[in-house]
Amino acid sequence: MANVQYYDVLLRPVLTEKSMAGMATKKYTFMVHPDANKVMIKEAVEKMFPGTKVEKVNTLNLDGKSKRRGLVVGKTAKSKKAIVQLAADSKDIDIVEGL
Repeated sequence: MANVQYYDVLLRPVLTEKSMAGMATKKYTFMVHPDANKVMIKEAVEKMFPGTKVEKVNTLNLDGKSKRRGLVVGKTAKSKKAIVQLAADSKDIDIVEGL
């Protein structure tokens, strides 16, 4: 496994209609490093966003899509997504401050 630091774990937030609806119940969705596990994701969120307390982490491994360009067939890169549930007494994460 690669040496992944906590600031390399969270790549970007996922901002879709479904993930925005989950923010009302303190569920935040992030694209994460493919080698990160649930413990690493929990530590990264708690260190990068002070005042947050993670209650639960769910992860999803997404396979690459098959793509074709002429006769050449290939796949896009694999990715990993994490849904982070914060505790009830935790501070919210301001991902979309300007929206």
